[in-house]
Amino acid sequence: MSTASPSTTSPPALAPRRVLNQRVLQEVALRYFMEVVHAGSVTEAAARLDVAPSAVSRQVARLERELNTLLFDRRARGMVLNSAGELLAAHARRAWLDIEQVAENILALRGLRMGQVRLAATEGFAYEFLPTLAAQFQEQRPGIVFSLRMGVQSEVLRLVREGEVDLGVTVSLASERGVAVELRHPSPVLAVMAPGHPLATRRQVSLAQVLAHPLALPTQASTLRQLLDISCSRQGLTLEAVFASDHLYPLVSYVAATQAITFCGETALRQHLHAGLVTAVPLRDREMNERHFEVQSMAGRQLTDAARAFVAHLRGGLIH
Repeated sequence: MSTASPSTTSPPALAPRRVLNQRVLQEVALRYFMEVVHAGSVTEAAARLDVAPSAVSRQVARLERELNTLLFDRRARGMVLNSAGELLAAHARRAWLDIEQVAENILALRGLRMGQVRLAATEGFAYEFLPTLAAQFQEQRPGIVFSLRMGVQSEVLRLVREGEVDLGVTVSLASERGVAVELRHPSPVLAVMAPGHPLATRRQVSLAQVLAHPLALPTQASTLRQLLDISCSRQGLTLEAVFASDHLYPLVSYVAATQAITFCGETALRQHLHAGLVTAVPLRDREMNERHFEVQSMAGRQLTDAARAFVAHLRGGLIH
């Protein structure tokens, strides 16, 4: 006789309302629950934990009985958190991050200048800006180690919200749910071109002026491209690219070698500008001046000493 997959079995009956055994939120049940969250199914979670799927199912069922609520929507292809599950997962992430923070504080009390800072950033900050600042920071605090993950804005936000990184470095147009902003600074979009371009000596240009020249543009998935499309639509302008890429630096390299123009913020271009490879001219269009550089953390968590110190270091790096 075939048996149903643990990820698609019927949910357990809920217990009558009673006093919650809070120890269940600190035990193996919570660890198994979070593994299901990450894996998306009981079977895959069990494989990662090297236990039987029935053991994982029992622990998840125990949590649901104690909390008197279902935590997952059980679907044919796996398990997806419902609203109650989202709340519990957020609690678990904050609790484990708090443990990490306490451990680092204990090391600091012993005079050990050690710790780690886990970063996630969009491409414009991941290639040069953050590695340079991390290296400078380690000159003063050599015991601090860094890890850096690169992704699109939505991926950076996910990593921050789920506590997989300490800090997310990106650009934003509006406040985001589930994140706290540790540092915010204007990051207007600039028109980027070769130093010998006809517009390179202008103090300011408009999108209408820029569109008279060949364009190197990010692809439609880019938040920058979406912002450009919104501004052009408002003004009745049409964007047409002679060169397109889903990465920033091929665009910058292309305009450095041609008479085309691309778009970027100053922070991501800093080394190219200092080297004289390209020139950046401010745009006067309203939407191009509404972006902000942000350093984000998970809402409700306390940053480690190392992460807080690096935020201060970032603040100084923005104005140099």
